[in-house]
Amino acid sequence: MGGVVAGRLTATPGTSVRHCGRHSGTARRPSGGREPDGRVGRSAPLSTLSTVGRLVVIEGLDGAGKRTLTDALTAALAEVGASVATLAFPRYGVSVHADLVREALHGAHGDLGDSVYGMGLLYALDRRGAADEIRALRAGHDVLLLDRYVASNAAYQAARLRQGADSEVVRWVRDLEIERFGLPVPDAHLLLRVAPEVAAARARGRAESDATRARDAFESDDGLQARCAAVYDELAAANWLSPWHVVDGADRVDAAALAADLLGTRLP
Repeated sequence: MGGVVAGRLTATPGTSVRHCGRHSGTARRPSGGREPDGRVGRSAPLSTLSTVGRLVVIEGLDGAGKRTLTDALTAALAEVGASVATLAFPRYGVSVHADLVREALHGAHGDLGDSVYGMGLLYALDRRGAADEIRALRAGHDVLLLDRYVASNAAYQAARLRQGADSEVVRWVRDLEIERFGLPVPDAHLLLRVAPEVAAARARGRAESDATRARDAFESDDGLQARCAAVYDELAAANWLSPWHVVDGADRVDAAALAADLLGTRLP
């Protein structure tokens, strides 16, 4: 997927911040919303945005192009004067829980990788450890973009159990991460939708060109990826946790228009 790669100033490991000189800090949320035909409204002046930044989650299959979209949106938002921070999950190399996940997905720790709830708990603990950082980044910027969040846990664990978005494991993820751990609820989700076979081909190509990004047990399971795509569609249809907006990841995404939508919409 095409996109603009943004230069970023590293704040903490796994976190990046993009600033623009025309705007430094906070703004108030716009009063605009959806147009009568249901389209997302365009951007309002930054002076009308909220003092609490918008928490936007990018979700999708492994190989969908989430990192590329994150970079493109970061650049587009900064271009119109918004202060942007990004954070990606799992936080490999930063969180011990994330590192245990990666090791289990590559065959370590006995049968840990086979445990749906065990792996789900590790993913959740990684995010719990980042909760204060998420709140601080959200408070200090107009937009905080997260590459994966709670919905990833829900989608993948449900797919592993061959269940849907209305399943017990999805309710368990929500109860654990949102209710018990108190993780911030997103303002919006962007589902970067691509065909599972396209995402798989991209993941294979990425692994072949970068020895540090070898495919793990989840990425190598084409059936799991296809089931996960179906669960993502169900979560989006249900507006799980917050409004979902589906982005076609098969072609180049218009990051400037998407950035305008994010800045110009009053999200619940």
